[in-house]
Amino acid sequence: MERTVLIMIAIPIPFFGFVYLNSESPIFFFNVPQLPGFWEYFGLGTVFTLLLAQFVVFQKESKGIVNSNYDLPIKLHSYSKASFKRFGLLLVAALISALGLFLFENPGYTVSFAIALLFFSVAKPSPDRIIRSLKLVGEEKELVNGLKRRG
Repeated sequence: MERTVLIMIAIPIPFFGFVYLNSESPIFFFNVPQLPGFWEYFGLGTVFTLLLAQFVVFQKESKGIVNSNYDLPIKLHSYSKASFKRFGLLLVAALISALGLFLFENPGYTVSFAIALLFFSVAKPSPDRIIRSLKLVGEEKELVNGLKRRG
């Protein structure tokens, strides 16, 4: 799971980096079509909606897992699915941010990308985060802590 999450984090960074550096000091000149202003703010609204949605969806799914009577392997599998959904939304938000900066050169897209990176960093699964998110205690907590020692 950790490897896949790291790949999802790494995918948008080179795209955004290229677009950001080229917008600050152009080396390559692209013939970008002029789109109506509606699309600039629609894209920005979409990104911030995705950033909010990933948080809300993950919290809701985590709460469902905590309130379930599932065994630990099923809880971890459910947590993994919720995490991938969260990182998928973050990946889309980061890619739209890069595209928005490319098309509109609006600094709001830089801010949205930074927020997406912050969520990527804060949400990256670790044994401690899993224990805290799923409110594990006792033997379940020790088993997940054992992953930290082995990993």
